[in-house]
Amino acid sequence: MTSQNLVEQALSLSKSDGCIVIAGESTSANLRWATNTLTTNGVMRSRSITVISTVGTGTGVASGAVSRTAVSSDELEALVRASEETARSNGAADDAQPLVAGGAASDWDAAPSETSIEVFSSVAPALGDAFDAARSAGRLLYGFVEHEVDTYYLGSSTGLRLRHVQPQGHIGITGKVADDLSRSAWVGQATRDFSDVSVESLDASLAQRLEWSARKVSLEPGRYDTVLPPTAVADLMIYAYWNMGARSAFEGRTVFSRPGAGTRVGERLTPHPVTLRSDASFPGLESAPFVLAQASSGTSSVFDNGLALEPTDWIRDGELRALMQTRHSAGITGLPVTPMIGNLVMEVGGASGGLDALVGGVERGLLLTCLWYIREVDPQTLLLTGLTRDGVYLVEGGEVVGAVNNFRFNESPVDLLSRFSGASETGAAFSREWGDYFHRTAMPALRVPDFNMSSVSPAS
Repeated sequence: MTSQNLVEQALSLSKSDGCIVIAGESTSANLRWATNTLTTNGVMRSRSITVISTVGTGTGVASGAVSRTAVSSDELEALVRASEETARSNGAADDAQPLVAGGAASDWDAAPSETSIEVFSSVAPALGDAFDAARSAGRLLYGFVEHEVDTYYLGSSTGLRLRHVQPQGHIGITGKVADDLSRSAWVGQATRDFSDVSVESLDASLAQRLEWSARKVSLEPGRYDTVLPPTAVADLMIYAYWNMGARSAFEGRTVFSRPGAGTRVGERLTPHPVTLRSDASFPGLESAPFVLAQASSGTSSVFDNGLALEPTDWIRDGELRALMQTRHSAGITGLPVTPMIGNLVMEVGGASGGLDALVGGVERGLLLTCLWYIREVDPQTLLLTGLTRDGVYLVEGGEVVGAVNNFRFNESPVDLLSRFSGASETGAAFSREWGDYFHRTAMPALRVPDFNMSSVSPAS
């Protein structure tokens, strides 16, 4: 049975006041390697279905969402009944809204898109070459590459029929020195189809970083003039994005809350011409152009399923312009409806050059390539803590002169936006910490004159 038929059959079985069905078809392919040797590869296929029922409670509308994988036609009715029972057992939903209406998209009848191991046709031979080069140079390579294509079909009792295909992939490589395993470095990249991935270039970056680590320097904790590559900036800005829920801000619970009451929308967050935006059609970072919500949360609502997503500037020229809004939270805050979008782009007006230019301007400081184990300390300031990993380097006279010990850091990404002293052009960035969950980011590198390394970490 096709996914479209599953959607239609589930809708026809519904006895609730309203019903939304989301069917997903996914294929993925992967390669994994260790110590310069391919260890595993595989191709997987899966199907999922979510049924969301809405029922009147007398005082409002309740919703119930139930998801299952590998559901056959015979199991559909039980799934629909379960979602209806869940809705009836819930109280009236505070995010209840009329279901989005509409017709069938022109591609509704199209089959799911798929990936296969062939997506690695250029990557696999290049990895073999990299393994040979690593053996010759006394390096060890470890890593994982994955490509996934998800096709979603969304249907509702209001007539809406929408389809979205999401290809996404990433590669991450950790390099170590064979006779000194404490010397390690990491590089990674996200992609839609691997046509833009150069394993040779990634391996060259690893080799350079491992060469830097031949000299080890011990440094005390403190505030350092620090350059963050786009990958590390993405680590921080994704966390800030996930905390841009309008309702939480309106209720005074986040860094985007105005003291007293309301949100900071309209307030200048930084004197720099920073723009943080999302656009589902951004070239290379394309994401779903409509809301796909399998459960309600602080930043999404199942009632908004199918709602079209418009390009949104979260920050424009340094001013907070929008927060993540469902239709319900927009009614509370009095601000426009601006739902979460599946990509994030940061740009600094007038910025030029790349990472090397920023490093070249540092008299004595750090190049910090990877952040890890990032956790929130204070939601009111969005103070984060975490560890450095696989690459903190000492910069002297504009050149990297060695690797330093790892640190625990304490910083707020919102505070950094007002403190940075230099920025590069924006480029694709793959977060080391959050890339598995949020692939599609483009960031500049930033130079922060007083990045807070709060303590030395024994981790290596």
